[in-house]
Amino acid sequence: MRNKTILASMLASAFLATSYAYAATPPAQSGNSQAILLQGFHWKSSGYASPNWYNTVLNNVADLKALGVTHVWFPPPSDSAASEGYLPRQLNSLNSRYGSSAELTNVVRAFTNNGIKAIADVVVNHRVGTTGWSDFTNPNWTTHAIVNNDECNCGLGNADTGPGFDGGRDLDHKNVGEVQNGIVNWLNYTIKPVGFSGLRFDYVKGFGASYVGQYANAFNAEFCVGELWNDLNLNNIDAHRQGIMDWINGTGNSCGAFDFTTKGLLNDALANGNYWRLKDSSGKPQGAVGWWPAMAVTFVDNHDTGPTESCGTGQNHWPVPCGAVMQGYAYILSHPGIPTVFYPHIYNWNLKTEIAALIKARKAAGVHSTSPVAIQQATQGLYAAIVTGSTRQLAMKIGPNSWSPGAGWTLQTSGNNYAVWMK
Repeated sequence: MRNKTILASMLASAFLATSYAYAATPPAQSGNSQAILLQGFHWKSSGYASPNWYNTVLNNVADLKALGVTHVWFPPPSDSAASEGYLPRQLNSLNSRYGSSAELTNVVRAFTNNGIKAIADVVVNHRVGTTGWSDFTNPNWTTHAIVNNDECNCGLGNADTGPGFDGGRDLDHKNVGEVQNGIVNWLNYTIKPVGFSGLRFDYVKGFGASYVGQYANAFNAEFCVGELWNDLNLNNIDAHRQGIMDWINGTGNSCGAFDFTTKGLLNDALANGNYWRLKDSSGKPQGAVGWWPAMAVTFVDNHDTGPTESCGTGQNHWPVPCGAVMQGYAYILSHPGIPTVFYPHIYNWNLKTEIAALIKARKAAGVHSTSPVAIQQATQGLYAAIVTGSTRQLAMKIGPNSWSPGAGWTLQTSGNNYAVWMK
C-alpha cells in the first residue's frame, strides 16, 4: 500500500513539474534541515493591551535564540474584523490587535538580527468588507474577486476552488487581475519589507493548492507550510496522510504541510495508551512524517487545537491531554520532520527547562528533518525508537511502560512517562 501511495505521489510530482515549471522547494524543507519552528502566539494573544503582543515577544528574543529556535511564526499581520487576525479586512494595513506596523517591524528585525527567520501567517482564502459584506478596501477589489457561489449572493467571480468558508467572502483565486496579482503585490510590497522570509497559509483546503505554490514562489519563500486540517479516521490513516501528500504535490512541492496525521495519532496514544498507532505496517512512523519527513511540520498543539495559558483555556478543539504534553514533545523533538514549539508551553505552562533539554539533545545528536528512525517498540503503553542524527544517535521512549536502550547510552533528559538517551 505504501509503495503504491508514494508512487502515486511521485507521479503527481512529475506531472506538476512539467506544468508548474517555476515551482521550487523552500530551502528549509529540501531535506536534512535542522529547523525548529516556534508558534509565537496563541489564541488569546491579541487580547493583550499593555504591553501589546509584539512587545511581549520582543522581550523574549534573546531567550528564544538560546532555546534553539530557528524560525518564528507570527500571527496574521493585517487589519482584521476579528481580533485574532483571521478575518482580514485591509490587507495593506499592518496595524492590528497584536500591535502597530512599526512594532511588528521592530520585533521581526530583532529576530532576524539574531539569526531567527520570521514566518507570516497568510490568510487568503477569504476576506471581509470594511463596512459591509463585500466593500474591499486597501487594496480595493470589486465583487468580481468573490466566488459566484459565496453565501453573500454578491460574488461575480468563478466558482470556488475548495469548500466554502462562511466567516468571510471566499476569494476567486482564478481572478488574475485583482486576486492573484493583489495577493502577490501584498506579499512582496507589504509583507516582505517587514522582514518576513517564510509563509504559513491558513485554511488551505478552501482553495486550490496550486495557488499556494504560485504565491509561495512569487514570494520566494525560504519556509512554507499549509494548514490542511481534515477529519481523521483512525481506521484509515493512509487516506489522511495521502491527502497531505496530494496537497503538497498540488503546490508543485513548493510548500510543506502541518502533520495533522501525527497530531491525531499522538492524541489517541497519549489519551488512550494506543502507542502502537505510531508505527505503520512497513515499520515507519505512521504520520505524514513517515512518508515525506522533509515537508512534514510536526506539532503537539497550536492556537486552534489546544489550551493556551492553562489547561482548558483557548479554543481547545483537539488537544493532547494536558498532563501528557511533554510526551508529545519527546516524540516530535527526537524525530524527523520540522518540529513546532508552542509559545505558551514555554512561558505559561513553565515547560521551558524540559523543552530546552529536548532541543539540546536533538541538536547535539544532529537530528534533522530526514533522520532515519528505527522503531524498537510500538505497543499498548509504550513507544520506543532510535533516531540517527548526523553526529550521534538518540534513543527515546514515551508511555508508562518501562524500556531501556541498553548499555552504552547516556540519559539526556526524562520526565513523566518519557526519556531520551544519546550514544
